[in-house]
Amino acid sequence: MDVISVIRAKRDRARLSDEQIDWVVDAYTRGAVADEQMSALAMAILLNGMDRAEIARWTAAMIASGERMDFSALDRPTADKHSTGGVGDKITLPLAPLVAACGAAVPQLSGRGLGHTGGTLDKLESIPGWRAALSNTEMLDVLRGTGAVICAAGDGLAPADRKLYALRDVTGTVESIPLIASSIMSKKIAEGTGSLVLDVKVGSGAFMKTLEDARELAATMVGLGTDHGVRTVALLTDMSVPLGLTAGNALEVRESVEVLAGGGPADVVDLTLALARDMLDAAGLPDADPAKALADGSAMDVWRRMIRAQGGDPDAPLPIAAERHVVPAPATGVLTALDAYAVGVAAWRLGAGRARKEDAVQAGAGVEIHAKPGAPVRAGEPLLTLHTDTPERFAYALEALEGAVTVAPEGTDFTPGPIVLDRIA
Repeated sequence: MDVISVIRAKRDRARLSDEQIDWVVDAYTRGAVADEQMSALAMAILLNGMDRAEIARWTAAMIASGERMDFSALDRPTADKHSTGGVGDKITLPLAPLVAACGAAVPQLSGRGLGHTGGTLDKLESIPGWRAALSNTEMLDVLRGTGAVICAAGDGLAPADRKLYALRDVTGTVESIPLIASSIMSKKIAEGTGSLVLDVKVGSGAFMKTLEDARELAATMVGLGTDHGVRTVALLTDMSVPLGLTAGNALEVRESVEVLAGGGPADVVDLTLALARDMLDAAGLPDADPAKALADGSAMDVWRRMIRAQGGDPDAPLPIAAERHVVPAPATGVLTALDAYAVGVAAWRLGAGRARKEDAVQAGAGVEIHAKPGAPVRAGEPLLTLHTDTPERFAYALEALEGAVTVAPEGTDFTPGPIVLDRIA
């Protein structure tokens, strides 16, 4: 077997054999295939695609590159959720303790933000003392004690994906549906969860810009999960507008705590409950009532125990940025558009995100939103507040927001669309 033959086969639109896939994934993980060679293969896959059998084998090869976790010793069923990433997407924070409060175990392996999309671990690290890095034993202990854990994936989990993900990010091959699907599902299947709900974002602030592409990605991932014995469901959800009223690390933690306290923005609450119901159903707990667990404080109790179990102080004040800049509404009327991508880029430029994985983030940086589409606005009144520790970033963030807002004349009849656009099982 040689890598040139594999590259040429996919370049010429041939189907890769099981043996070719197994060999090239293993050889790349071991360092026997160079980055430039895997870059060429990734580009050929992006341009020419893979069929379902190829994607399934590619996923299996990435799972086989490392360890598989086992939660069979737990006394409750496991359920996990994965989001393809968006702006203001803090859903994991209230969702994990909520589902745990309803009787499932939630082993939530999460990631960091890159570019305009925020990362769950970055958000939680704004809580003083909280630790993302847990050993497998520590992760199991937190799960046993609280029912939920949110942490970073260990180095032994799908190492082939870790190498390939970093390579795709710098070679323009992130958008390949076979590579996205196999990347997500190899980690989730290796993680050992019994059921999985996917939140596939659609719109300007998402990787998938159209419903057609999102449906293809969702169907591919649901098929992969099913093939590997994981009960998998996907919700397609809107990401044309930021979720909630914040985009940024500590800002989103504060909003998540509001949701757990029984408040928070309606879209965050609605999506959290929709995902919780599907997670509980997939875990074999269809009679559990997540709305009740949110209202009676039991989800908040799990949150506080989970944060403490990972070294954090749930009562500690969250970081606040040193500088603020108010962006006023440009006209009086009805807000009809607030572009998620533009808000995400602005938050990133303010310091909430990173351009490279090794970059630091500002805990207090981000964008606070004072009105969502459908709301009346008045010219000159606050529409957004920008937060950062480095005020020289304001001009750069304001550039990103040019053209992001649309205000229709007063009296315009505008109703925002639903947050959940479709469901694939």
